[in-house]
Amino acid sequence: MMKQPLHRRSFLKNTAAAGIGLSMLGSSAKLFANEKKPKVRIGLIGVGARGLSHLDLALRREDVDLVAFADPDTAYTVPKARDMITKAYGAKRKVAEYTNGPEDFRNMLKRDDIDAVIIATPWEWHSIMAIAAMKAGKIPAVEVCGASDIQECWELVNTSEETGIPVFGMENVCYRRDVMAVLQMVREGLFGEITHLQGGYQHDLRAVKFNNGKQYYGGGVEFGENALSEAKWRTNHSVHRNADLYPSHGLGPICNAININRGNRLLSLTSVATKSRGLHKYIVDNSSESHPNAKVKFKLGDIVSTLITTNNGETIMLSHDTNSPRPYSLNFRVQGTNGLWMDDQKQIYIEKLSPKHDVWESTGKPDDPASYYGKYDHPLWKRYAKDAAGAGHGGMDWFVMNSFVESIKRGAPFALDVYDMATWYAITPLSEQSILEGGGVQYIPDFTRGRWMNRKPIFALDDQY
Repeated sequence: MMKQPLHRRSFLKNTAAAGIGLSMLGSSAKLFANEKKPKVRIGLIGVGARGLSHLDLALRREDVDLVAFADPDTAYTVPKARDMITKAYGAKRKVAEYTNGPEDFRNMLKRDDIDAVIIATPWEWHSIMAIAAMKAGKIPAVEVCGASDIQECWELVNTSEETGIPVFGMENVCYRRDVMAVLQMVREGLFGEITHLQGGYQHDLRAVKFNNGKQYYGGGVEFGENALSEAKWRTNHSVHRNADLYPSHGLGPICNAININRGNRLLSLTSVATKSRGLHKYIVDNSSESHPNAKVKFKLGDIVSTLITTNNGETIMLSHDTNSPRPYSLNFRVQGTNGLWMDDQKQIYIEKLSPKHDVWESTGKPDDPASYYGKYDHPLWKRYAKDAAGAGHGGMDWFVMNSFVESIKRGAPFALDVYDMATWYAITPLSEQSILEGGGVQYIPDFTRGRWMNRKPIFALDDQY
């Protein structure tokens, strides 16, 4: 008997639950439409490595009022947050702290002086906290990861629709300068009709997954309770899951380029994984075969490859590779009927435009107006490059914060919304199931419930945010 496709089962299960939300969804985009806000009052959940970066950006903005933060790590992260707040606001200005265990964030959400929260916590908490925030009437901006299961994705969408509270997905690579220049090239038809795209997360994180507080090689081979920072929780996903654990850095920009959830949608995927060798080898190389962690069986394959199909006929290849010795790469490729761009070597080739047949050109640099990156530099970067200078990840993080805050101030819809988040998050459990089935095809749910056919692209089409 043929299995009923997962997306249809989820659709039938969730349509009734969200019936009321369908009529309310339009109001979420206008949450503050009648209350233009000069400032956004923000609470921060999680002040670890990622949270401190968001904290720094929030403290620099005159249109943000940081009201409170929540984090249970009073020994390591909370003192750093306090110090940053004191330097920015002075000793007399108090920011409320919720540090009494991992559930104390719920008490912060009870406050009536917070408009929105930024969630930068271990992955398994993202949806739990976002849903709690929406139910408390707070707008969540949520860091990226992959979901534990498809139901988690539906709960995010259903809660947003039922409460009328929008969700902002904090995928910073969507705002990377070269990525946005290529988006301009796509929109202006330089590549012709898009046929194939690639992206991924190829980043040697072995020293992050095993550390004793020192994120460099030789910093230890501990993880879990014996470690600090991400090694406390992130490595456990590699122990228990074989999947594309972190899909959105590659997928988010690709989705914008081909208008996913806005005139196009993802249909299906199939995933395969290599054997798992990298993490064990790292333990042995930095300790010995006798170390207790050398006996841990890691489920995560060193390289996970996922092939995705779309409604409009493009194919997408995603890669996840965090356990191998390798330079950083997001492996971007955008290919169309006129030519293609490949990120790693900053190469581009456009038929009848490139000077030599079958020979790559350089993309150049944004400060060279004669180059591809200069000619197609996105208006947002032209306008705000100086404001973004010095912000995390080459300025990308500034654009993420700016988009979130400006959208709330104006009562405008989020450019990266709950449907995008649910779609990105879903890749992880679907790839996990596909690998388990030997590369079996998995159907990707339509979290918009058919509205993708009429929704219009909005990402980076406003020169303000």
